[in-house]
Amino acid sequence: MELRVNKLTSAVKVLVVDDQPLIVEELCEFIESNGYRCVPCESSRHALQRFGEDTDIGLVLLDLHMPDMDGIELVQALQKVAGRARAFEAIMLTGRADKQDVIKALRAGISDYYQKPINLDELLEGLQRQEAALEERQKELQLGRLNQKLQHLSESINDLYQDLDKVRRSPSAGQAENGEPVAEEARPGQIPGIFTKLSPRQLDVARLVGKGQTNYQIACELGITENTVKLYVSQVLRLTHMHNRTQLALALAPNHPAMAQRVTAH
Repeated sequence: MELRVNKLTSAVKVLVVDDQPLIVEELCEFIESNGYRCVPCESSRHALQRFGEDTDIGLVLLDLHMPDMDGIELVQALQKVAGRARAFEAIMLTGRADKQDVIKALRAGISDYYQKPINLDELLEGLQRQEAALEERQKELQLGRLNQKLQHLSESINDLYQDLDKVRRSPSAGQAENGEPVAEEARPGQIPGIFTKLSPRQLDVARLVGKGQTNYQIACELGITENTVKLYVSQVLRLTHMHNRTQLALALAPNHPAMAQRVTAH
């Protein structure tokens, strides 16, 4: 076997899995001489553990026939570990090119396969192809995460504009639609004066915080995202000059001094 000793050219690690130690050693020696870092494993169980511990592993080179868990089962288990947030590409090695095994492997998400004895130059080309495919998948994942963040931001901005529009369209506090002052009535549940500067949606969020609801519960009740709720809570605390949710809840309590002053002032 001719080795081409190169410097490290790839940030992606290759997980090499085979129950025959000599094959693992030979494959790792060849792959590392061509610019990759290898993670050698001699069992599927060990491979699962190493894959879960090392997120730099993006390529998996594995034998089909292994005693504890075959290559197809291993790839399916790796997919569960990876979830939707992590991508990897798998290449299968097999001593028997059974058509049904190949079809089953491709259906399970294995990208390529090579029959033993392996042509190492062809294998290297296959690794390079799968590394390029992996880069594209990782870009798609990153774009998906960015799009999700942009969507949440867009929803938050839209909610804020809706609140601003409601404030502009509604009569000023303490006035009727014709501009005449309106006498305030002392009634249970009336909010303290420090909350009059809040928009309707900010006030809705403040009231639910006062009831002890979590951001998730508030988001469900108002039909907005948790990120939007966090934004509103932050705005409410800033506008009311309060330091935390506890102060906010106490200020909205019926027996709070600010509330009592508001109710008994008329």
